[in-house]
Amino acid sequence: MGSMSRPIGPVSCAVFGFPGSNFKGAIAPALADLVDKGTIRVLDLVFAMKDEQGDVAVVELQDLDAEQKAFWAGITDDPSGLLTEEDVDAIADALEPGDAAAMLIWEDVWAGPFAKAVRDADGELIMLERIPYDLVVAALESAD
Repeated sequence: MGSMSRPIGPVSCAVFGFPGSNFKGAIAPALADLVDKGTIRVLDLVFAMKDEQGDVAVVELQDLDAEQKAFWAGITDDPSGLLTEEDVDAIADALEPGDAAAMLIWEDVWAGPFAKAVRDADGELIMLERIPYDLVVAALESAD
């Protein structure tokens, strides 16, 4: 990978499922906003859809037509290839007929300097856990 001119923030991978392939138009602009602000850097983004007959279509950003590419413009121009064909196939195979998924790998750019400071202090990540949205909402509501 060579030397980087800036510290690398934590990199995460998530799969978002869309029952009924019901995408809304706000996803791409919301993601582009995070990229524009320098909050994240999208390293890979792949979509998979399974039709009602069980046939799977996998779409990478570079495979989109000009109109679709314009919609996702500025999110990532250079997919990293961190998502392997095996990863995508496993996720696509697990989809129910009629459903879709988006597989996203991103770097938390905002956290890069902090992550570097931890590494420079010979620190290491011991635990990282995402707390489900519903639990956070319930805890915040009960605190009010």
